[in-house]
Amino acid sequence: METTEIRRLIELEDAHWWYRERRAILRRQLRELGRQRTPVKRALDIGAAGGGNTRVLVEAGWDATATDYSETAVELARERGLRAVHADARALPFASGSMGLVTAFDVLEHIREDHLVTEEIARVLAPGGHALIAVPSDMALWSAHDHAVGHVRRYGRESLISVVRRSGLTVDRVWSWNVLLRPLVLRHRRRSAGSDLKRTPFLINAGLSAVVRAERYLPVGSRKGVSLFLRARLV
Repeated sequence: METTEIRRLIELEDAHWWYRERRAILRRQLRELGRQRTPVKRALDIGAAGGGNTRVLVEAGWDATATDYSETAVELARERGLRAVHADARALPFASGSMGLVTAFDVLEHIREDHLVTEEIARVLAPGGHALIAVPSDMALWSAHDHAVGHVRRYGRESLISVVRRSGLTVDRVWSWNVLLRPLVLRHRRRSAGSDLKRTPFLINAGLSAVVRAERYLPVGSRKGVSLFLRARLV
């Protein structure tokens, strides 16, 4: 992701409906994992940008480190009081078996050798550790937005599961997100000429937030959405 996109993301993520709900998803997953035995209380947030998700990990009691390929992102995360390391997700500068949790939200789609990233995630996880991964789904949604933010692919369930299993991780769950808004996103993306990262008017932001929050209570995770989430573990 370009430096300008990273700065724009950081400016938007605290209030923007998309990022707020993704943080809510992360919090729910952390609560679920909290009921399981954790081998190591260290967490790694790959592709952390300004560290919005890293802050959630810290708030949940994890000893969390943010990593990003962008030096600008690392500097901005540090300015926010987070531990941050400049790193290539294909060659993480962390010891094998040193992490109890790895998060990688919107990372794999930026890297052609995505299998190298999932292999690194598996390497740094301790046995019993977990990975939480989010990616954009469905090439039918491919648009100028994907070009603008540096995507090389969007994923189907099978392709995401395949690259994760190839690393040796066991997939526990895969589900779609942003299902209810998919028709609106599809229509918008067909007309878009660039990135969707922009400030949303207050009332529209509130309306979109309400719609996407409804997915917490509706059985829509098996349908097609805008994103895919995956939870896996190292046995």
